[in-house]
Amino acid sequence: MLLRAILGLIGLGFVGILMISMFTDLYTYFREPPSKTAEYVFHEHPKKLSLASDGPLGHFDRQQLQRGFQVYKEVCAACHGLSLVSFRNLHDLGYNEAEVKAIADQWAIEVPAVHPDTGEATTRKAIPSDNFPDPYPNEVAARAANNNALPPDLSLIVKAREGGAAYTYSLLTGYRNPPAELLRDFPEAAPGEGLYFNPYFHNLNIAMPPPFASDGQVTYADGTEATIDKMAEDVTAFLVWTAEPSLERRHQYGLVAVIFLLFTTIISYFAYRNIWAEAKRKVRVTGALDPKNIAKSKRAKRKEGVEG
Repeated sequence: MLLRAILGLIGLGFVGILMISMFTDLYTYFREPPSKTAEYVFHEHPKKLSLASDGPLGHFDRQQLQRGFQVYKEVCAACHGLSLVSFRNLHDLGYNEAEVKAIADQWAIEVPAVHPDTGEATTRKAIPSDNFPDPYPNEVAARAANNNALPPDLSLIVKAREGGAAYTYSLLTGYRNPPAELLRDFPEAAPGEGLYFNPYFHNLNIAMPPPFASDGQVTYADGTEATIDKMAEDVTAFLVWTAEPSLERRHQYGLVAVIFLLFTTIISYFAYRNIWAEAKRKVRVTGALDPKNIAKSKRAKRKEGVEG
């Protein structure tokens, strides 16, 4: 009995400590509420973006993908690699075999190789079976060329960032001068040397310079007007494709599966109605309501002289 009383007092002590801690934290929170950070005040959610590949029936716009590849080639490829994509995958964008070979052969960055005679490291022209070569030989070289920032590989960038395609598009078009309110209220959050203000980036300041300086930076082969928004949208669509090149096939398989399941459900329903339409459901009586058990109960009561 004494032990139970001691344990009860110990439990009450723990509960008391927890209650005191909770009320102390609540008092501190309401008396001195946490101050808002620059990221909380000025960070913006991605803009809305509508692509042909969106939705369960989405498909790729080949013309847009080719324009996006052109933007990547002329603007992005100098700093960002596509290590998980090979040149021959460009067939899916509508390029023929000769065009793919020409793109690989004329690619500005050569593929690392080994000299067949000396065994020393060298480079060679790319062929369609090669993956897109990285613009830098290693991470140290990449950081040295970019103010210690590491340009990410873009193969899966759309899937690797929260917000996906909308975030990528918003980031590319979101560069602007820092607002006066930011500089006044959060001077420590002002972009430092080599940084650029972008409200869609998680900490507002990004090391990547604005990729698009002005409209017409890229001259599209199909004659489409190359505005900054259009270039950003097209390269984003291209990066959606690099992240999931089998999207159309997956959508097709999913549609076939849904149609098959719907057809199977309808057939099963009519088969059920055809087989069991005239069959009467029989309820098997068991337990206390079983006639045999009722008869046994009555005999036992008569034997014992019990009425009812």
